[in-house]
Amino acid sequence: MSSFFTVPALQRKRKLIDEKNTSSSKKRNTNFSISSKPQKAAPAARVKRDESISGSESEGNTQPRRASGGDDSHFSSESDIEDETGAERRLRLAERYLENLKGEVDEIGFDAEEIDRDLIAERLKDDVAESKGRLYRHIASDLAFDAASKTHFRSDTLTTTSIATCPPYVFTVSKDLTFIKWELMTPATHPPPSKSKKFKKPPRPIPCRPRQIVFTKGNKNKTNDLTYNHHTGPILAVAVSSSGRFVATGGADKRLIIWSASDLKPLRVFTQHRDAVTGLAFRRGTEQLYSSSKDRTIKTWSLNELAYVETLFGHQDEVSDVAALSQERCISVGARDRTARLWKVAEETQLVFRGGGGGGEKSKKLPIAKAGELQMSKATHMEGSIDRVAMVDEEMFITGSDNGGISLWTLQKKKPLFTIPLAHGLDPPLTPEEASAEEIPDPKVPGPPLPRWITALATVPYSDLIVSGSWDGWIRVWKISGDKRRIESLGVVGRIENAYGAVGDGEVGIGDEEDSVRGVVNGISAFQRGERGKDGLCIVVAVGKEHRLGRWKTFRGKNGAVVFEVPKKTLESSEAGVGKSANLDE
Repeated sequence: MSSFFTVPALQRKRKLIDEKNTSSSKKRNTNFSISSKPQKAAPAARVKRDESISGSESEGNTQPRRASGGDDSHFSSESDIEDETGAERRLRLAERYLENLKGEVDEIGFDAEEIDRDLIAERLKDDVAESKGRLYRHIASDLAFDAASKTHFRSDTLTTTSIATCPPYVFTVSKDLTFIKWELMTPATHPPPSKSKKFKKPPRPIPCRPRQIVFTKGNKNKTNDLTYNHHTGPILAVAVSSSGRFVATGGADKRLIIWSASDLKPLRVFTQHRDAVTGLAFRRGTEQLYSSSKDRTIKTWSLNELAYVETLFGHQDEVSDVAALSQERCISVGARDRTARLWKVAEETQLVFRGGGGGGEKSKKLPIAKAGELQMSKATHMEGSIDRVAMVDEEMFITGSDNGGISLWTLQKKKPLFTIPLAHGLDPPLTPEEASAEEIPDPKVPGPPLPRWITALATVPYSDLIVSGSWDGWIRVWKISGDKRRIESLGVVGRIENAYGAVGDGEVGIGDEEDSVRGVVNGISAFQRGERGKDGLCIVVAVGKEHRLGRWKTFRGKNGAVVFEVPKKTLESSEAGVGKSANLDE
């Protein structure tokens, strides 16, 4: 058996020498691969080898000489490819890919289905972001409110108390138990201007009167008939689901009725509320309904099953309004308990936001009803009742009060971030005869002028636009600032305010026949026209001679509704606006 000790010495020496040689060659190879000097010498060795090969070919003459022409260009292109850098190679491959793609498109054509699929995917991403409250659009500055057109439409009814829209349909309710479905017409536009004539501001859309589709009316004599599937008292609120399947109405008869939106046939009558139903709101994208009532409760309903779900308690006074967006939560206002409450339905919790402040500057020039007169408001008008609420997004909302203030709130703070005081101005003071019951009243003025309540409030969800109404004769628009901490005025719909904050010739509350909204505004609904609002904004307003909840005052006006079509600003008008603001700053 051979081993180290049995092998002859000569063989052992030869083996050791071979091992040393192999180890040294490995070291040389590794050093050659690591060091940089041999890499520089490699091209020279390659050149010598090529020369030797060419020399051997020329000596032997065994191979024929290459013909001139295409083969030379081929070899020259290969040499260029060897010498190009990494960036040049990527550029060459990209150009080749584009050429191939262009050839395929020319042969086959565009894949319209794939393009539509990409557009739908992009739209779905936007919808998901909007549903989660992550999409916030700045649209207020792009609309030309002074160029809005106005169309009044009505039926032979009493005061219109509420309004709801599901484009292209509008639903109105009134105090005489009528419930009407209308169809909005697409506003006709003016022909495009010629090259020689350009509009400084966008032309007003041509008014188109809405068309009545379905009319239904209740009967107040059926109060004791439990099988009667209609209202027996004034209808105070209406709401339509985002799918357009259901319409809900609530009235002073304590009834909540669910209707089929297509033909206004009653589907179910709910009588769980113990007092008048004052507000309704659908959760966006679902058939979940929230209702507020004077019985101090909010109730939730599932219209897929046409069933009652639960009751939310907490308010200390009647609940005057309720609002909701995409998440399973709603916000309500409790009138004279001066609170707004956010109800997290799934968690069964609530957040309480307390108002009650005066809100605003103590000295500000404010117009009163008589032309040319201005009133210095030195006393702060305290908030007595929060009557209206609307949600901006999932984290912010606004409220309107009886002291004329519009407040901006966020869920991270229990007090309002900002308040616009006396948003719709002041009423003139009462005359001595109106304020006194004596035969010979005191000729002194009985007191300061009173603020106009915020009777209607609306937003375009997930945007910076706010619309408000009262009985001053105008629909006013507001903008949330870029930092989401202030509310800025954008004027009125149909007319630009002057430097004193008055409208037109200074007569607030009277207005002219062309642009005013006569009466008290009981409801507002706003939505964008076209794909992502490319065709402007539509504002539909419910107007009446009386307030929707009572007959404290009778206003001069007409019962019915008004449609405002607001176009988008043109490039010329936006540039003119920028120049005007720059001149004012100077």
